[in-house]
Amino acid sequence: MKMQQLRYIVEIVNQNLNVTDAANALYTSQPGISKQVRLLEDELGLEIFERNGKHIKSVTPAGKKLFP
Repeated sequence: MKMQQLRYIVEIVNQNLNVTDAANALYTSQPGISKQVRLLEDELGLEIFERNGKHIKSVTPAGKKLFP
């Protein structure tokens, strides 16, 4: 787990689950953020976000535990 991955997740939540807006706010690319989120989910063995195809629908109960 890297701090940058956690920053990405926090920013996605702050941007109302919009990865493109999170990427713009962090001056990085949308595919880069998506890849890092998937890598973190794979590492942790859980889904942080519930997806509807390519779109993030909500934060999963497990994902909510990452936030205070």
